[in-house]
Amino acid sequence: MTAKMVVGVIFGGRSGEHEVSLMSATSIIDALDPKKYEVIQIGITHDGRWLSGTNALQAFKQGNLEDLEPVMILPEPGWEALYAMGEGRELTLLHKLDVVFPVLHGSFGEDGTLQGMLEMAEIAYVGAGVLASSVAMDKGIFKDVMQVHNIPVVDFIVLRSDQIEDDMEDCVRRAEALAPYPLFTKPANMGSSVGVSKVNNRRELKQGLHAAAKYDRRVLVERGVDAQEIEVSVLGNEEPDASIAGEIVPGAEFYSYEAKYIDDTSDLHIPAHIDEVTSEEIRRLAIKAFKVIDGAGMARADFLLERETQRIYINELNTIPGFTKISMYPKLWEASGLAYPELMDRLIELALQRRAQSDRLVRRYGEGNDN
Repeated sequence: MTAKMVVGVIFGGRSGEHEVSLMSATSIIDALDPKKYEVIQIGITHDGRWLSGTNALQAFKQGNLEDLEPVMILPEPGWEALYAMGEGRELTLLHKLDVVFPVLHGSFGEDGTLQGMLEMAEIAYVGAGVLASSVAMDKGIFKDVMQVHNIPVVDFIVLRSDQIEDDMEDCVRRAEALAPYPLFTKPANMGSSVGVSKVNNRRELKQGLHAAAKYDRRVLVERGVDAQEIEVSVLGNEEPDASIAGEIVPGAEFYSYEAKYIDDTSDLHIPAHIDEVTSEEIRRLAIKAFKVIDGAGMARADFLLERETQRIYINELNTIPGFTKISMYPKLWEASGLAYPELMDRLIELALQRRAQSDRLVRRYGEGNDN
């Protein structure tokens, strides 16, 4: 009998998207075939403690963590496992890990920090590496990179939280010089529309800047665009594929956190209500953007299709997209012919391929054949 692959699913985390992560992890764990995988549930609390145990995910949802034990992964090759940490900080082997599935949206999980630790430990993991994770996470840097590669983005500026605190009037002047209202303010390093505001006047702009600065030291101000919101799922490593395009029709003024996860008022159109030529161009740009940042495994590419001009703008690339019951990433692949369990299989396969590539690299000068 073939042994099951041990998959460590890491959820929770230290970002404002902690609760979204729990919802995504629920769907992922439910979709992992128990005949193929032994799932180890690993939660990270708001204050950064790593905990594991039977039904850890349910314990996190209920806020009842007393029966879970502190755990850690050592950032050192040869220790590809999860360890329990006793009161005297002694370590006990709990589970060997074949692959890790990070389901941590936002900072300290989607931004390359966790990926760097897993690289040091030489553990296979699902999704993008350090570079792609960090570039995609910072919306300002991401847009800079897209512009260099002739992938259109909406006009924007980046402000620092200290500038907002020290000289709000100058920040307002710079924002208002960007474009007429409405504008959008958002944290550079955050997802799920956390901290995002649509502002229609100077008073709302100041409020939006303050709100965004609570979540990150870098804040984006973007020109408001009357647009269809189009999303494409990308899957693969060096030669990725793109799903059919889907469309978000927000129930509110824009696709806010409440509209995504609380109100249940937004509509999803799969396929999107766009013509085939536009759909193919969006899919092409999604794959190009994925390759430009050296993406791996998965990403959801979000676009704006301006109604008046029909111009296409890439908004962002999410390297750990939502996997909740309403999330577009798995829904788009399901509509493209790849069911949720098969999607999980493919993502784990891609993670192992990426790890095998890294393992073949020469780490010491003179070890390989340099001819």
